[in-house]
Amino acid sequence: MPGGSMAVKAPASAGRSFVPAARTRSAIAKRLAAQAGRMSTAVVAEMEIRHPWYSDLSAEERSWVSMVANEGINGFVDWFADDAESDLDPARIFNVAPRSLTRKINLHQTVDLIRTTIDVVEAQIGQLMPRGDRAVLQTAILHYSREIAFAAAEVYARAAESRGSWDERIEALIVDAVVRADSNEDLLSRASTLGWHSQAPVVVAIGAMSDDEDFGGLRKDAERLGLVAMAALHGDRLVVVLSPTSPDAEPDQQASIGWLESLAAHFGSGPIVVGPPVAGLMRASESARAALSGARSAKAWPEGPRVLTARDLLPERALAGNGQARRELVESVYKPLLAAGGDLLETCVSFGDQGGSVEATARALFVHPNTVRYRLKRIAEVTGYSPSAPREAYVLRLAITLGRQHSN
Repeated sequence: MPGGSMAVKAPASAGRSFVPAARTRSAIAKRLAAQAGRMSTAVVAEMEIRHPWYSDLSAEERSWVSMVANEGINGFVDWFADDAESDLDPARIFNVAPRSLTRKINLHQTVDLIRTTIDVVEAQIGQLMPRGDRAVLQTAILHYSREIAFAAAEVYARAAESRGSWDERIEALIVDAVVRADSNEDLLSRASTLGWHSQAPVVVAIGAMSDDEDFGGLRKDAERLGLVAMAALHGDRLVVVLSPTSPDAEPDQQASIGWLESLAAHFGSGPIVVGPPVAGLMRASESARAALSGARSAKAWPEGPRVLTARDLLPERALAGNGQARRELVESVYKPLLAAGGDLLETCVSFGDQGGSVEATARALFVHPNTVRYRLKRIAEVTGYSPSAPREAYVLRLAITLGRQHSN
């Protein structure tokens, strides 16, 4: 976090973008400023809990980090107030620390600092600010965090030893923005500086990080597969963003699995979860959100394959409380099954209750076994899941349970 001035233009979207009325904006900013001290204290406390590296710093170094966090919160107040007389340069917050601190705290740790500060400020807004101020401030802090993150990258670029290290730092911030669902035109601009010009669909994969962190080797192997890749660590996980170099490519989930099977050596042990293909980098956060949910839930299915899709983990994600997974099971499995009629839902439940026996199901439903076989085939056609396959029967049963819970 080097000291000294930097010429970074003020952000185009400051407070007036969220609250055009100057008087209202000023009033909210004053209420926010009154809570800045409590927020700074909460940030430092959370840093000590979340990040072991922070405790390893000397007392003086921790004080510098605390000053940067405090300046970041004050900077947000000024940024939101959007006063023409205030310094809105997001890089200003790093000027309170000496340049030598970049040798003690790397960019990854700086991103940790930014992320923790933003998380705490978001939570504090919900606790300390009037209800009417919360929504606009929580939206504003997300935009401000993006400005700070890229300002941090530019600050570290001045201390970088080579162009390669600068690229990796920008790449880490882009991947972090994807995971945080903070995608906008700036993201595309930053990615283009790394040579990312793909217009093809994008998938995000998440798995354990390997010991060597050979991102260069991963990119080269991806290139041999006809892919462009960005990779970075997010906590203790490796996040990889992939897209075909051909603009006409339309990869499906099976193609994505093939890519990750070829790149699996670059991950650590354990499952690798692939999100669904999405239309371009701007929507990559949708794929990342599903992949992250799957990565968190994959331990509940240790018998699963090494590389699997977020959709493969719908039951585990749903049971873990993921709303998107629950909705997907209801919308893509239960409702089509219900709408198809023909006693398919009743047959599906009965087949499971009868231990997967066609004959026993036929007796329970008072129909011919061939009728049961026909209905089982139709269930697979309608939902994409076969009641005869144990894992798929599990998906069907959970979807039916969730659908019934949410039915009127």
